[in-house]
Amino acid sequence: MTDPPVVVDHLTKTFGKGRGIADVSLTVEQGQVLGFLGPNGAGKSTTIRCLLGLYRPTSGRARVLGHDPANDDIDVLAQVGYLPGELRLPEALSGADILGRVRRIRGLRRTTYRDELVERFGVELGRPLKALSKGNKQKIGIVLAFMHRPRLLVLDEPTSGLDPLLQDEFDTLLRETAQDGRTVLLSSHDLDEVQRLARRVTIIRSGRIVVDDTVDALRARAPRTMELTFDHDVDPARLAAVPGATVRTATARHVTLTHTGPVAPVLTAVAELRPDTITAGPARLEELFLHLYREDGHAR
Repeated sequence: MTDPPVVVDHLTKTFGKGRGIADVSLTVEQGQVLGFLGPNGAGKSTTIRCLLGLYRPTSGRARVLGHDPANDDIDVLAQVGYLPGELRLPEALSGADILGRVRRIRGLRRTTYRDELVERFGVELGRPLKALSKGNKQKIGIVLAFMHRPRLLVLDEPTSGLDPLLQDEFDTLLRETAQDGRTVLLSSHDLDEVQRLARRVTIIRSGRIVVDDTVDALRARAPRTMELTFDHDVDPARLAAVPGATVRTATARHVTLTHTGPVAPVLTAVAELRPDTITAGPARLEELFLHLYREDGHAR
């Protein structure tokens, strides 16, 4: 039986007194799109750099496509497509120059798929990068990551700078990639994007994994929003006292709250206050994400 493309086992990377990661374990299965979430400084980039062989772990181990990236980085990188969160390419070169150089470095003989991606995303090839917008540079980065049909894609904020139509095109490309049996580690602050594309989400906080579950399971746990209006004055504290309920905004005649867990106690308390209108929203992953960080005082 083939091992999963990514296996991280109790991985720790320390930087003296600086932040790192501690005891991180995760597995990404073949053909899976994993959403890898966390605020700036949480440990996402450190984990990714360990997977790419750019950092050697202090302890623990990682296996990427059957290799130890700390010792077999060439074997790993040959089969990986990487798009960093801050894309840096030679500004004096054109898109055609960069794609040509990377094609030769990778030993890519056939360019049919690369040329298809260039056309799909409308990549500007003729002008130097210093004359291009952020979005046009990002399109070149996407082609560089995907053009050799890697077994594993590591994508950090991949749609940054893209217009909505190209974001839709990228969504289609990512779904095609997963259907082709290739694997994606998607790191993004765009939680709507993660909900659309990933079936599973791993959240890292302060260097440690705090959540690793399917999107459906997380959505079932996520806080749900309820907005209430009244034709008389009410005391919002009666709602705040309900287990699992949190009052977000409140006036004498308007209350917005979120709640987790069983809905019956909330509905009972709301009914006793005799609201004029009730607007209930579906559970959203964003609320769970913020909820997790509020618990530890790390919301930012």
